Amino acid sequence: MTRKLTLSPFLFVLLPVLLVADGKNDKEIPPPLQHEIVVTATRLETPAKEVASSITVITKAQIEKMNRSTLLEVLQEVPGLMVIQNGGKGAAANIFLRGANSEHTLVLMDGIELNDPMTPSRSSDLAHLSLQNVERIEILRGPQSTLYGSDALGGVINIITQRGTGKPKVALSSGGGSYGTVTSAAGLSGASKKGNYSLGISYLQTRGITAASQAYAGNKERDGYRNFSFSGRLGYSPNPNLDFDLVLHALTTKTDIDNYGGAYGDDPNNYQFYDSVFIKGQIRTLGWKNRWEQKLGLAVVSSQRKDQNDPDGAHPFDSERGFFKSRLVKVDWQNNFFLHESNTLTVGAAYEQEQGNSEYDSQSVWGPYTSVFPLQKESIAGIYVQDQIRLAGRLFTTVGLRFDRHRRSGEALTYRIAPAYVIEQTGTKIKATLGTAFKSPSLYQLYAPGTMWGRIGNLSLKPEEARGWDAGVEQSLWGGRILVGATYFSNTYKNLINFEMVQGYVNIGRAVSRGVEVTFEASPLRSLLCRASYTRTEARDKDQDTYLLRRPKDKAQANLDYQFTTRGHLNAGVIFIGRREDIDYADWPYPRISLPGYALLNAALSYDLASQVQVFANLENILDAKYEMIYGYGTPGFSVFGGVKLNF
Repeated sequence: MTRKLTLSPFLFVLLPVLLVADGKNDKEIPPPLQHEIVVTATRLETPAKEVASSITVITKAQIEKMNRSTLLEVLQEVPGLMVIQNGGKGAAANIFLRGANSEHTLVLMDGIELNDPMTPSRSSDLAHLSLQNVERIEILRGPQSTLYGSDALGGVINIITQRGTGKPKVALSSGGGSYGTVTSAAGLSGASKKGNYSLGISYLQTRGITAASQAYAGNKERDGYRNFSFSGRLGYSPNPNLDFDLVLHALTTKTDIDNYGGAYGDDPNNYQFYDSVFIKGQIRTLGWKNRWEQKLGLAVVSSQRKDQNDPDGAHPFDSERGFFKSRLVKVDWQNNFFLHESNTLTVGAAYEQEQGNSEYDSQSVWGPYTSVFPLQKESIAGIYVQDQIRLAGRLFTTVGLRFDRHRRSGEALTYRIAPAYVIEQTGTKIKATLGTAFKSPSLYQLYAPGTMWGRIGNLSLKPEEARGWDAGVEQSLWGGRILVGATYFSNTYKNLINFEMVQGYVNIGRAVSRGVEVTFEASPLRSLLCRASYTRTEARDKDQDTYLLRRPKDKAQANLDYQFTTRGHLNAGVIFIGRREDIDYADWPYPRISLPGYALLNAALSYDLASQVQVFANLENILDAKYEMIYGYGTPGFSVFGGVKLNF
């Protein structure tokens, strides 16, 4: 396939600025490793050393150094997390966190749930999420329903957008590269005495790759993608004890897709359109002599997806039309009681209602087919309590309990215990967690209308359940410049909802995932940061006694971040994914196959021409590895991207 390098037209607008830019540069060399503050593990700002949970934080600075623009790109290096995608940019994507199903990870953006009520299992498609205006991403591993309710069996991905600070700032970027890719973004942020604002827009367009891999016969047509996203966050504080926040995210996309992976899966006019708007308002108060903090939030998520596939020369008798619409409304009330420096009590309640409907029509040589999913609604309410205990600056324990009631599937009681012990003299942290989680049946699993072959939806479904524990140690060396860690984890799942041809959806599934995560981080120089991790995962279906599909046993990554002089920066990394099992759906009776392992070498280079002007270049899949994430679907080869960033 011939690859063309495309540069955004915005570059020609920026070039005159480069020619007159001054040579000053006030950028400082990055400091050595520092203690991190995390939020997702306890729903409170907590020093990482006090947190027993396995959590990975990706900061805005890291995102900028990697020159990444989409969420999927930065998640690939997270320990214990596997990303798969059926094609190039914009193609449907899923993640497996510690071997759990993709629908068992709860995805949040500023506390707004992104798991779509109108996907069959209420999963979240991460293919369309831009990193514009994102301040940090926290990936929390292990069962987390005690604080987050349904869907958090494998863990939580929490995307946090930035608050405006200081004087008004403008950020512009534009670039392009392989596969006809064009990107542009703009941001505006700042703060006054009582208010703050942060706004961002981004645009991405690419001619893409062939979704149905060109390694198989009959696949030549490129599948393009277009994404326009907006992100905004506004805050107002009339006094130190009262805050108002408004968060708004919107996106609209168009994705070219193919009929299926493998030989002759190409379709030149198969499109998917996706639009989503999510908004959240929150009030925060502080009273009782600064010992009682309340947060009351209301969030609304509205999404719709349209599938359009008209007849064409290769498929003259086939056509499809699909329309899927969903809405989620959630109210969350959180109370934090700072009882003592050694004790913080959190009590909260949440209520959410979801609804959705769809219609699907198709035409083929077998005749017309129509499936209508009428508007259905469900609701769930929960209350939770969490206690954080700190003793002698050494022992940190978090204990939590939650009760939820789903209107149709009934009740769920979950708990979590997470102690950590820190030995300051040796820089050692010993940690462990034990917790449970649940997932309520989706609208489709409950209400999908039956066919002539049998029923599909099942109103008698119960929640899926999980119990997991992990234990590990973290060791700091060389005055904090080196940090190594190892964690063993084990998760069991029962009452999993599977589909049977005659019975429809039933609670019959059982699974288990076990493994080890090893991490290494070192800063031998103030200008050099090295990271590496290795994850070994054994994820099995206990009923069939087979490995779960598309989960590699082995995943490893290494990353080097180097600041050369005060102007230049290099970020280089390699990712290795081991062998994993998949299914060949082109050959009845759908035999299992083994996908070979692969390694990806990537690099990002940036250089500050001036204090406000930066040029950058990305090299991806430098070794031009030939690989498949999903059997039959294509992946990008060696790619080059470049552009300019301006900050005022």
